Amino acid sequence: MTPRLSAVRAVPELPPARIALLLGGLVFLLMMVFGLVMKASQAELLSMDPRLFYEIMTAHGIGMVGTAGLTGLAVLWTFLGRHVDLDERVFWAFMALFLSGVVVILGSIFVGGFAGAWTFLYPLPARSGGVWSPATAVVYLVGLALVGVAFLLVHLECARALRSRWGSLARALGWPLLFGGQQDPLPPPTVIAASAVTVFNTLGLVFGAAAITMSIIDILVAGTILDPLLAKNMIYFFGHVFINATIYMAVIAVYEIVPLYTGRPWKVTRLFAGAWSVILVFVMAVYTHHLLQDTVMPPWSLVIGQVLSYGSAVPLVAVTAFGLLTNLHRSGATLDLPAALLVLGVGGWTAGVMPAWIDGIIAVNKVMHNTLWVPGHFHMYLILGQVAMIWGTLLWLAGGRRSGGFVASDRLFFASYLIGGAGLAISFLVAGAASVPRRWAVHDAAWIVHDIPGVVFAALVLLGASGFFAKSIVGLIAVPEERVGR
Repeated sequence: MTPRLSAVRAVPELPPARIALLLGGLVFLLMMVFGLVMKASQAELLSMDPRLFYEIMTAHGIGMVGTAGLTGLAVLWTFLGRHVDLDERVFWAFMALFLSGVVVILGSIFVGGFAGAWTFLYPLPARSGGVWSPATAVVYLVGLALVGVAFLLVHLECARALRSRWGSLARALGWPLLFGGQQDPLPPPTVIAASAVTVFNTLGLVFGAAAITMSIIDILVAGTILDPLLAKNMIYFFGHVFINATIYMAVIAVYEIVPLYTGRPWKVTRLFAGAWSVILVFVMAVYTHHLLQDTVMPPWSLVIGQVLSYGSAVPLVAVTAFGLLTNLHRSGATLDLPAALLVLGVGGWTAGVMPAWIDGIIAVNKVMHNTLWVPGHFHMYLILGQVAMIWGTLLWLAGGRRSGGFVASDRLFFASYLIGGAGLAISFLVAGAASVPRRWAVHDAAWIVHDIPGVVFAALVLLGASGFFAKSIVGLIAVPEERVGR
């Protein structure tokens, strides 16, 4: 029998993390509007200057990545705070730095005209062909640096708190259990996940900061020449690690909230600890699968990128998906909208692995990587994976668990979001399979047949997400700071 939620200890709700989740939900909606507008422009349903298209594309890309990071970190902070003592002032400092960076970035895009995409690949920021000035590129890079420092600050605080509580990050990762066969007490799933993310995302942020700093120096100091291949490796190492970390942070909500519905704890086993330790290594080693088209890369690195692409998602996704099914099986739990979105998040994350695997094959990558196939797989990862988990967390914090399950509006918004998200991702994949290129503002007449369904599905995603946000903001404003579960 499912326990009464009133008997469950309430999550300690940290005001800055709650604000970050609400802000992230609002920005997700804005980025979805940007995506819908771009797709409508490609479908020739509205007219847009190509320069504006690429500015919106840049804002959409950096906005989604940054907001996924913001909300993922808010989830980590919220639930890790149940297990270790975190200094709330650090998160406030993070918010100040993050928002400052966002303002600087938006100014560089919509005032300065920067349109180099979110990856800021060297030497493009400094060599725009006159589309934007070098000063604008510096402003954009400074904004990125502020955001990066903000994330680094929080990860360092998490590392401090984890070491203070568990003695070392090795113990927080469950390594005595993994390599010695026993550990007492066992770290909870949240602690293991937070420890792994803290390690690899800190390293990724350091590499990203170095690449940004070098790019700024290249612009400001005459005669400076960087190795473009080294810069690209550093940027993609940072980018790959960071965007994966957003999902690995969001899944902590599944570990914490789903057991409240089933009445069963999420068990920590050697397999669970091993999966997180494997992903700790793989998420950093596999980034070269983004560089399969760079024939000047050492062949061994591309082979590693391909081989690890097959295996990198298996440990954690399989263990989490299997653990979720095991936790739900015959539990008698009644899923409501928050729980359904968390379950969808794990399912969407798992499904998103499949097209990513296909693109990770060198022979396929040569043909498909610069097509809409790639936006297909990462829109599936985000809309049906990470972002679904965030909506589930927001809605759960807003109202806890309802014994009645879904109400009519819940069904409408969930169906709209699921159908729209799956349809949009599939429309991208089908277009990619037909070799429709990505990042093109103007589409050939023959490609528009793929764009029209995308507009419809994007509108459905926006409808569902708007409903989730409206429910979340009403609930979060109404829920007292020290609420008890309902």
